[in-house]
Amino acid sequence: MIGMIVRFVVSALVLMLVSWLLPGINVAGFTGALIAAVVIAVLGYIVESILGDKVSPQNRGIVGFITSAVVIYLAKFIVPAYISVNVVGALLAALVIGVIDAFVPTELR
Repeated sequence: MIGMIVRFVVSALVLMLVSWLLPGINVAGFTGALIAAVVIAVLGYIVESILGDKVSPQNRGIVGFITSAVVIYLAKFIVPAYISVNVVGALLAALVIGVIDAFVPTELR
């Protein structure tokens, strides 16, 4: 349980960093980033359960990258008060989050 909370807090901090660094993505504070991180995690879980392990962050290739961008983009429709993102912002966010995840994984492998 504590590991899951830490994972969401780290994900929220990464979202805030990405929002600060990149154009095309805005997150409404830490609470908004935390809610967006939960929504992105749930959407990612749904997509991974439908499409299989090839789209998971651990097996990230071009398919995983595109899937991450789509999940980030779809999150804006579920919680529009907390995150706004355009297509370019979603692609850039997926790229930066993928690089950050390679160095600071949010999940033990």
